[in-house]
Amino acid sequence: QVQLVESGGGLVQAGGSLRLSCAASGRALDTYWMGWIRQAPGKEREFLATIGWSGPGVGYPDSVLGRFTISRDNNRNMVYLQMNSLKPEDTAVYYCVADLRFSKNFNEYEFWGQGTQVTVSS
Repeated sequence: QVQLVESGGGLVQAGGSLRLSCAASGRALDTYWMGWIRQAPGKEREFLATIGWSGPGVGYPDSVLGRFTISRDNNRNMVYLQMNSLKPEDTAVYYCVADLRFSKNFNEYEFWGQGTQVTVSS
C-alpha cells in the first residue's frame, strides 16, 4: 500500500507559478512510478507526467510541455510538480498517483492522493 498526500495548491494569477508537493508513505517506494494527473471541471482526467526512481520525468502532454516539470526527492519520499506560466485552463484538481508499472494512462494508476485544487485567474 502507498499513501499519497498532496499540498501546495491555491489561487494564482495567470503567468504565475506554483509548486505542488506529494508526500508518499509505504513500503518499497523505490519500486513505484510516481505521477501527476489533473481533472478540470467538466473535463476528463488528464495525465501530466510520471517519474521513476531515477531519471527525468516523462510523458508530458503538449498542453503542459515546457511549463510543468515533475521531480522526485527519494530521500524525503516526495514528488513535486513545478508549474510555470500558468494559464486559466490549468485550473483543475491535481492528483498525485503511484503504480508499480510505467504508464501514461491515468486509469492504470493504483494509488491516488486526495487531490489539491489549483485555480488560475485571468
